[in-house]
Amino acid sequence: MSIDRRHVGKRLSEMVIHNGTVYLAGIVAEDPVPEDPAAQTKNILQQIDRLLAEAGSDKTKILTATIWLSDIRFYDALNSEWDPWVPAGQTPARACVESKLAAPKYKVEIRVVAAL
Repeated sequence: MSIDRRHVGKRLSEMVIHNGTVYLAGIVAEDPVPEDPAAQTKNILQQIDRLLAEAGSDKTKILTATIWLSDIRFYDALNSEWDPWVPAGQTPARACVESKLAAPKYKVEIRVVAAL
């Protein structure tokens, strides 16, 4: 079975496709200024859409999502973007936790696994 690694960097591949499954690395906002968690979430979801489309998948095929918030108080801001984005009736298994992120400017990080 082949492993297709895309957007390969020194530490991680942004996306790995294997055996009919798309694995995305944790995605953070491309431009985290302003440090607004809703704006960061919107940008992250746009990146997820783009990467899944590149792989031949889409958000209707997301199996799981793991979301990290630098402060759990951002939960409602996250969901203000997540709820209208995620397809009704096709919501993935999801975990959302508070965690220190790689840099203080990041408020949200999301990782998804999707089927092709």
